[in-house]
Amino acid sequence: MINKPDKWVVVKIITEKVIYKVFGCWGGSYLTGDSWRMNSGIASIKDTGDAYEFTGYSGSIYVCNKNTYGTHPYGAMVLNSMIQEALKNDIITVVLDEDTDFLNLKYEE
Repeated sequence: MINKPDKWVVVKIITEKVIYKVFGCWGGSYLTGDSWRMNSGIASIKDTGDAYEFTGYSGSIYVCNKNTYGTHPYGAMVLNSMIQEALKNDIITVVLDEDTDFLNLKYEE
């Protein structure tokens, strides 16, 4: 499955191991509303020039335009809620900065 979010961020989730995931946001319309999705974890990344192609553990691909890093207000609210809930279980979740060198992070399951 190929996903092309309108806005996106990479989150680092720290438990007994470290995992990186793409959190993608899509702007909706009057009838459908905004939506979000988080991938299963980044297994690999490819730079295509204008975008990064993140392949997840499940095989899904997130094609993320380099100029659209960030979230919509609804996505930010959801992500912040997820971060707070994870903290209750001693799971640390960090949103990486836009200038992170995504190609050189250590992605592994």
